[in-house]
Amino acid sequence: MLTGKLVRLRALEPSDAEALYRWNADPVVGRWMVNDYPESLAQLTKRLGEDRAPNSYNKLVLAVETLVDPVPIGVIALTDADPENGRAELDVYIGEASHRNGGYGTDAIRVLCRYGFDQMRLHGICLWVVPENEAARHVYKKLGFVEEGRERERFRRDGRWHDLIVMSLLDGELVDE
Repeated sequence: MLTGKLVRLRALEPSDAEALYRWNADPVVGRWMVNDYPESLAQLTKRLGEDRAPNSYNKLVLAVETLVDPVPIGVIALTDADPENGRAELDVYIGEASHRNGGYGTDAIRVLCRYGFDQMRLHGICLWVVPENEAARHVYKKLGFVEEGRERERFRRDGRWHDLIVMSLLDGELVDE
């Protein structure tokens, strides 16, 4: 397990399916996520269980839980890791509404980025975010991510197109508290 000041990151378990199912149905959580088609609880449980590929360099998906309570509050991932270029993409969300503004997401990102740089020998980590998600952009900037560019009208939500901003963080740029 990977541990920060507020959170512990651990492998997802089939027993986490109920929480993920609930979060995926929450319009606040799903607002800016690129989701697949709706999935039943049975399908999600199967995907987290017998159908789940093991975590690897290419795709590392972890549950976020607080240090005081071993119950998942979110999910964080490094995906599409490329060892030749030392790059990966970050995805994160805090699903539990009661934990969205307590620094848990910030701590989880810091812990996973540190792991990516130190253990996976990554040189850069990128992410995509819509300009309207100001709270997320604030957290990313606070951690040292910089905006690199914008893909215009790349994401459709609520009947209209939204831009996506790419942000990145290089090894040595992560802001520790």
